[in-house]
Amino acid sequence: MGNCFRKARYLIPGFFILFQVNLSGQDQRIADSLRKIYNEEDLPDTTKLELLRNLSFNEVRDLALALKYSEELITLSTRLGNNLYLHRGYFQKGNKKRLMGDLEEAIAAYFKSIEAAGKANFAKGTGMCYSAIADVYSISGNHKNSMLYYHKAISALQQTNDSIILGSAISNAGDEFLTNKMFDSALIYFKQASEIFDRIKYASGQAYSIGNIGMVYANLGQNQLAEKNIDKAIKMLEEQEDYYPICVYLISMSDIYRDKEDATSALNYAARSLRMAQQYGLKDQISQANQKLSELYEKEGNIAESFKYFKNYVAYRDSVNNIAAVQKMADLRTNYEVSQKQVEVDLLSVQKKNQRIVIWSTGLVLALIAILAIGLKRRNTFIKRTNKIIESERKRSDNLLLNILPEETAHELKQSGKVLAKRFESVTVLFTDFKGFTQYAENLSPEELVESVDYYFSRFDEIMEKHDLEKIKTVGDSYMCAAGLHFHAEGHAVKMVEAALEILQFVKESVNIKADKETRFEIRIGINTGPVVAGVVGTKKFAYDIWGDAVNVASRMESNSVPNRINISQNTYELVKDKFDCEYRGALEVKNRGSMKMYFVNGATGA
Repeated sequence: MGNCFRKARYLIPGFFILFQVNLSGQDQRIADSLRKIYNEEDLPDTTKLELLRNLSFNEVRDLALALKYSEELITLSTRLGNNLYLHRGYFQKGNKKRLMGDLEEAIAAYFKSIEAAGKANFAKGTGMCYSAIADVYSISGNHKNSMLYYHKAISALQQTNDSIILGSAISNAGDEFLTNKMFDSALIYFKQASEIFDRIKYASGQAYSIGNIGMVYANLGQNQLAEKNIDKAIKMLEEQEDYYPICVYLISMSDIYRDKEDATSALNYAARSLRMAQQYGLKDQISQANQKLSELYEKEGNIAESFKYFKNYVAYRDSVNNIAAVQKMADLRTNYEVSQKQVEVDLLSVQKKNQRIVIWSTGLVLALIAILAIGLKRRNTFIKRTNKIIESERKRSDNLLLNILPEETAHELKQSGKVLAKRFESVTVLFTDFKGFTQYAENLSPEELVESVDYYFSRFDEIMEKHDLEKIKTVGDSYMCAAGLHFHAEGHAVKMVEAALEILQFVKESVNIKADKETRFEIRIGINTGPVVAGVVGTKKFAYDIWGDAVNVASRMESNSVPNRINISQNTYELVKDKFDCEYRGALEVKNRGSMKMYFVNGATGA
């Protein structure tokens, strides 16, 4: 089912805050109503704390506005010294930042929320934060830390008698099993959470559980059960105006219909997910929906649409791609908590010893902390330096790949590790060959021969790049290129003839510009237009190449040309005759092809 399952873990954190407002779920109507009080009435600080808490939680339509409420709650709580509301403010900030794709800021807010909950002796809040932190570590792919904090959360929340937050933590742990393809365990956890939410009639929890169970069934290949559950969850969430999970489940529905070979329904579900994500500013889901649409259009053979959505997917993916930063924070936080626990143990021990041991132990602890701080600083410096090297090598690798393959083909190879052969209905192919090259080669040293050929082919490469054409390969003194292999290419035959005229002009002018070790040649050029198949051959030292009858005919056009002339086929002539002065040569006999009409290109019309 793809990445939609990884994003399912975003869905549950909405549960955690609900106990604070004694509601069964987030309700945009409540936020709309309370906003009037917020805008019109001058409230006491203690009352305003509660109002901001309700606003930041229930505002689901405008995430930026919800974040503003949580920031205001943090500022007011800090000024009043109220650690309980400070915990709640940071927790809501973490929730909104996560939905907006800012994972690094989200996890920083959650740890501040834990600190405030500890000062307020609010164990339930600590359990909620553990579960939220586990969610973010899970998103970042840190399975070890994720399970560590889920176990902490479930253990803490089992002591609170709060079914909503306990069920939420269990459901999120189930999603971690789902992500790691442990489907049986995931189903057990989701059903356990569903039983809790059904028992207390918690609407949001019921909707999420039903949807997540449907996603497990989809992974198990039970599409009928999957569709039934996911469709039911979407309807429930629409009533609650909870749009992020709907976007995720719509992608899952798209996958189900894709597997049924119902392309129209699959595209409709993916497009619906994209529209909803754009409407509510859900950047991560905008990226996922664009990726899904790209995959579906590619499967249908609509490469232009596929490429359009793929570019959008990459743009949005890069805007929220801060997983590496979250991973680094995960490691630092884990090390910090371990060191803090050790300090607590040491302090309990020194209380039973005399003052001299207390001073010695304290000094030792400070030394250890200093060593740890130095180690962390060096580690961060090493990570930054390593990341710069990796990024530099990645760019270098990308540039090398683009020198070998067309841009679209390079992207496909990077994404999937292979390239599928593609058919192009109209491509213009050019071959060149130097007159008398074999005789020259016998009388020149290898160095002189290479320098002479490189002189010409380097200039040919520049002409190809200028006209946005694709060099295919060189074999000895033969140069082969093609136009029309880009999906957006238009007028490829005209571009190719223009490039051929530049090549011919360069060759003619080069006769008068001769270095000591370079030999000058006359050139034959042949061009043909027709269908080809393009792809990458081999798995080591791979090469991009094209095949088809159009390639063979282009080669025959070159061999039937004459020195310093451009010989084109009837197919190419029909596409360029309005742009260029063409001289009909008649129907000439071609080896293994019979009689074929040919034309010399004398230049642009009116030249």
